[in-house]
Order: sequence, then structure tokens, then C-alpha cells
Amino acid sequence: MRSPRAKTRWTPWPRNARGTCHPRRLVVYTPAMNGFFIRLLISAFSLWVASKLVPGMAFDSTGTLLVAAFVLGFVNAFIRPLFILLTLPLTLMTLGIFLLVINGLMMLLVSALLPGFELHGLLPAILASLVSGFAGWFATSLIGPTGRIEVIVARQRP
Repeated sequence: MRSPRAKTRWTPWPRNARGTCHPRRLVVYTPAMNGFFIRLLISAFSLWVASKLVPGMAFDSTGTLLVAAFVLGFVNAFIRPLFILLTLPLTLMTLGIFLLVINGLMMLLVSALLPGFELHGLLPAILASLVSGFAGWFATSLIGPTGRIEVIVARQRP
């Protein structure tokens, strides 16, 4: 069976107020699972950056790093919203600062579930979630919101 190839297509962008600049976006279409794997690798990359910058965070192997990225995605998708809902009054009283603690608790939960992922306390977990969030945000900004590689090309028409 042949694997599906990536397709490219130019999509127009709306014109500006003068109608002179016509930027276009090149979207590289990949199969749906490739977008999932790209996001998983971005999450693993952000956890790796956090493990290098935050003292008190360590991984035993690359496999543990990939599994931790997957488990963290699962925890953030299903368990974190429940924590946010249950602690909503406290989050509102602290003007959202308590969300940092919730993110740190999610990191601690993942480290408790995986034997090769070590976090030593809540403060390193909060710092790791901050660093991981910024690294993931930067890496995700390089791809589109759908997990596809997007290149924006702006051209001036005469």
C-alpha cells in the first residue's frame, strides 16, 4: 500500500484596504496523523527544553520523553479542565495566577505516573510548565493551527 503524498495548494488572503498587496499562504497538506505526530514531537521538544533549563527536572530516556509528551497531552485535555472548573473561585480571586499552580500540578501528575520522569517539587513543576509552554508556543508558531506546515508569502503587485 502506498502512503499518501503531501499536497500543496496556494490559498488567497484577503486584500488590504488599498487592494495593492496580495499575500498568499502556501499550505502543505499532510495526512491527519502526521499533524498529530508533529504536535507530539513539538510537545516532546518543549519538555526537553524544559528539562535542560529547569533544575529538578530530568528524563531517563528519549522514549520516556515521548511517552511523557503523550501523557501530558492526555492530562491537559481531560483532567486539567476539571481542575480548572473545581478551582474557578480561587482562580478568579487570584486573577488567573492560580492557573500556574494547576499547570505545575499537571506536570507533577505526569511525573508521578511515569517512572522515568522526575520532578522534585512544585516550584520546578511550575517553572517546567512555563518553559515548556513558551517553547511549545514558539515551535507551534512555525506550523499552522491545523498541524500543517504553512509558509506566508507577501508579494507587491505593480
